[in-house]
Amino acid sequence: MQILAGVFAGAGGGVAGYFAGGSDVSVNISGIDRIAFPADTKTTLSATLSSVTFAGVGFANSGVAGYVAGGQDDSGGTSKIDKLAFPAETRTTLAATLTAATSFGAGFANSAVAGYYGGGFGMGSSIDKITFPADTKSTIAANLTSATQFFAGMANSGVAGYFGGGGGPVDRIDKLTFPADSKTTLSAVLSTARNQLGAMANSGVAGYFGGGTDSGGNISGIDKITFSADTKTTLSATLTAAIFDLAGMSDTGVAGYFGGGSTGSFVSRIDKITFPADTKSTLSATLSTARRRAMGFADCGVF
Repeated sequence: MQILAGVFAGAGGGVAGYFAGGSDVSVNISGIDRIAFPADTKTTLSATLSSVTFAGVGFANSGVAGYVAGGQDDSGGTSKIDKLAFPAETRTTLAATLTAATSFGAGFANSAVAGYYGGGFGMGSSIDKITFPADTKSTIAANLTSATQFFAGMANSGVAGYFGGGGGPVDRIDKLTFPADSKTTLSAVLSTARNQLGAMANSGVAGYFGGGTDSGGNISGIDKITFSADTKTTLSATLTAAIFDLAGMSDTGVAGYFGGGSTGSFVSRIDKITFPADTKSTLSATLSTARRRAMGFADCGVF
């Protein structure tokens, strides 16, 4: 989850992060787990997604609502967009839909302005934009460098969003600069070409791409993109295990979280990266079921 660069309701004022849907060992999931900041306690909402959904995209308009777009349900790919209004945590489904039924895409939000869904099976290299607060959908002129699936997104809200990895796999990071929504590709790349990774951001400071799968197998490493210069480093801290199909969200100014995923077996674990030291711990709280391909977003408060 991202908020406007330089304006951190987060820095101690975040409300909660959410892991919605996913797929566990037997069924796809419609439930939404809530991680309350700063205690990192987990509850499960009474509200659910409109259908069991995995491999969609989560993003948030902080202080207002979180969104889950696209993904797959028991009928296949979907174009629907569910909205979870804060603070009541009531769920509605938008009249607007994505351009096509799509899954395994990536996205992020320019909080207070718009959310973005890019790529996936069904949309190729296209990027849809959901403009807040009217929740209208348009398709921007800029495209991803190539049709991409199995990648991840995060944003420096008010400045730019980033799409990393994916495909067959690739180490590429595409950057979408706000408000013009123009696309460039960073000279910095991920430490290895990878797909099925997760991402989150400490808006105004840095974004993180964690886990995934490369040519050598599953990955526990976390790459960091420092926003001031778009340079890449790799953290000394790693995820608890080499893992793919994980979800990310963050309490900007405080910590980022990677939840669920698969090591070959599905997990319910939530790893926490505390800012600014980028140290890793593992929450005592876990997801309500072990799952992969959940959708993450967070409410960092009104700003």
